[in-house]
Amino acid sequence: MSMKTLHLRISVLSCWLAAGLFASPLALGQVANLRDSVAKGLATNPEVTARLNAYRASVDAVAVGSGGWKPRVDLSANVGRDQTSLSNRLPESQSLNRNGIDLSLVQLLWDGSGTSSEVERLGHERLSRYFELVDASEQTALEVARAYYDVLRYRRLVQLAEDNYVQHKHGWLQVQSRVKAGVGRGVDLEQVDARLALAESNLATEQANLHDVTARYQRLVGEAAPPRLSTLEAETAVLKEAIPAKAADALQVAMLRSGGVSAAIEGMRAARAAVSSKESVYQPRVEARLRTGVGHNFYSVASQNSTSSAELVLNWNLYNGNADQARIRQQVGLLNQATDLRDKACRDVRQTTAIAFNDTRKLLEQLGYLERNEVAIAKARDAYRQQFDIGQRSLLDVLNAENELYTARRSNVNAQHDLGISYARTHAAMNQLLARFGFAKPLADSSEAEGWSAGEDGPGRCPVEALELATSDRTALDAKAQSMSVKSPVVAPMGGQSGSK
Repeated sequence: MSMKTLHLRISVLSCWLAAGLFASPLALGQVANLRDSVAKGLATNPEVTARLNAYRASVDAVAVGSGGWKPRVDLSANVGRDQTSLSNRLPESQSLNRNGIDLSLVQLLWDGSGTSSEVERLGHERLSRYFELVDASEQTALEVARAYYDVLRYRRLVQLAEDNYVQHKHGWLQVQSRVKAGVGRGVDLEQVDARLALAESNLATEQANLHDVTARYQRLVGEAAPPRLSTLEAETAVLKEAIPAKAADALQVAMLRSGGVSAAIEGMRAARAAVSSKESVYQPRVEARLRTGVGHNFYSVASQNSTSSAELVLNWNLYNGNADQARIRQQVGLLNQATDLRDKACRDVRQTTAIAFNDTRKLLEQLGYLERNEVAIAKARDAYRQQFDIGQRSLLDVLNAENELYTARRSNVNAQHDLGISYARTHAAMNQLLARFGFAKPLADSSEAEGWSAGEDGPGRCPVEALELATSDRTALDAKAQSMSVKSPVVAPMGGQSGSK
């Protein structure tokens, strides 16, 4: 692979990160969507650009290693004065002024495949840096999506907290009017005042949470969240598409496409090539050398004006204090470590994928119950207010119902936003979150990872198997509840009536 091709690929990647895919600044009042936020995050996030620079460095490292196959040409010039003493000649001492220019060429012929192994190692490291860049891009997109959803979440929770405060303030004003009119009790005012203070505290907490997630959004995207964001329903509808029907399918895709696992496999291959590179020192090094030079009194030989030579040189280290054996053992240890890290990366991805996919299913189920809970509590709250107005409910009943409705609404909102994030987490685990937003992978129009596969180097201690989760038998539970109802007598309320108003 030529350096021109590699640098062309880097130029393509730089464009992917900096220019071609990213939206222009939003016009005044325009609604921003999640895709815009992800695009800006990829363009400005330091972690992504750091991975890009690491990849650039790895490309040049391959060029450094490949230089060992090419000849080395050195030019040297010297000028000096030599003093020599010869005991068997007259005069015994001789001084010469010399100068010259020397040109030498050295071509490696054999080094025990050390250079080949080093180039192979650097090639695997380059691929590892590439897959790390892909993984960092996916994870950055996921973190931006999480921050986007959290900004939406806490903006909605602030609205709920404000409404909760208004309801409690309204109740406080009603009770205060009754107390002033002499038809209410002072203890009721104290009670509603306590609940009003709690509503104010809840509002302050939600506002602080909104500030924190907005600051996280700014860190990831590079700018503050726009005042107007696309709706939760619109963004979740985009992410809901292309989610596999089964957990096993999601795991299979994740294992094949995960940038983290692929990077770990290439790291292990690089470590294996490094072992071969260290073992090459056991073999001789053979070089072809050409040298020519011109000058005056060249090489301290009187009247010599030029010299040339051609030679084959063999150098074979026979002993160096057992350092070579120690280096090989060290590299074998690093290879074992890289193998362990490969399996760990696989297990991490397997866990992340399984949990994210399970969340998409359980949150969908949970949302149905939460919505039903919210509707029922809202009806009960309204009924309690009407009954309180005519003296059939206590103030405490109304305040409890109000807080219960607030809690139910918060739970529903949290579940809705958690569901959107779980879709994003599942896509990111399968290395396809960027694709959901229409972004091509880095270097998509090159062959950097074309035809890549784990082959026999796939994780050995990470079987791809979906968890079989136990589910409750609702029919059995309902039957148990029914049997309890039959055994328990109905207790009539005070006054002998069998119902309540």
